[in-house]
Amino acid sequence: MNLFTFCIAKVVCKYMQDFLTRLQLRHFRLIHAIAEYGQLSLAADRLAITQPAASRTLSEVERLVGAAVFERHPKGMTPTQIGEALIRHSGILLHGLDQAASELSAYRAGRSGSVRVGAVTGAAVGFVVPAIQALKRETHDAHVRVDVDPSVDLMTGLLNREYDFVLSRVPPGYDTQELQVLQGRVEHLEILVRSGHPLLREKGLGLAALRDYPWVLQSPGMPIREAIVQAHLSLGQTPPQDVIDSTSLLVMMAYLRTSDAISPAAREVAELVKGSDSAGFSSLDLRSKFTMSPYHLIQLKGRKLNPIAERLLNLVQAILSHPDRQS
Repeated sequence: MNLFTFCIAKVVCKYMQDFLTRLQLRHFRLIHAIAEYGQLSLAADRLAITQPAASRTLSEVERLVGAAVFERHPKGMTPTQIGEALIRHSGILLHGLDQAASELSAYRAGRSGSVRVGAVTGAAVGFVVPAIQALKRETHDAHVRVDVDPSVDLMTGLLNREYDFVLSRVPPGYDTQELQVLQGRVEHLEILVRSGHPLLREKGLGLAALRDYPWVLQSPGMPIREAIVQAHLSLGQTPPQDVIDSTSLLVMMAYLRTSDAISPAAREVAELVKGSDSAGFSSLDLRSKFTMSPYHLIQLKGRKLNPIAERLLNLVQAILSHPDRQS
């Protein structure tokens, strides 16, 4: 390319950029409608404008372009080469704008968007999962992430704005002034064993009957472990000594399935593990019930949630209030 041709190309390119920046959305919509219907009158009807207004708009386009965009024929209008280029780009532009408008509308209505939730295990199984299922029945465009962690990690994540809301206990040392505590729920425990365990033959078992069996427990200081320890201490009994420490549900299931060990689990988790008669696990019939300190539905005070997060939070709250209506 010689210098003269290069300079001409730059001028033409600059000219095209200038007129394209002056074209407005109404210009592109008219071009697209004329290309679709082949007649100015039909395009005007499609855009709900008068034919004279459509004619003026097309004249504006052709004045800005400096050339005819459509050729007029007795039976309609066909695009020129410049018109074909404009039609192609107007289609891309209008499709993108329509898609953006649709996505924005869905976002505002709480039908799309992202939400990240943190929960302790029992709350995740019993309340977060059913809420997500209810949400997904109404919309398929929501992206939901659920983290299951100890309360200390959940509260740290909430304060760092990693979660929209959590179902968690509030560990000591956290400033509740920063938190909006919406609802609480006491967590009940069951003692799981393998099907066929010798203790399943007994009814109304006391803690003393569990003394000679190994336990699979959370680490010291964790809520389930503390509930078991306190239950023993309140009766003047020594807490379990033969203990396998693990927070893994899979480890607990594997150990129980192949031994006479016993393990406490939140009621919602226990029901999930037992599943059916063929699952291989059962709960012991105990004289007294084990309960843990309540967890709460918590969000940061003053933080505005996006519509999809607000919608999921409301679903969780509704199920917490009426757990028998999960379906």
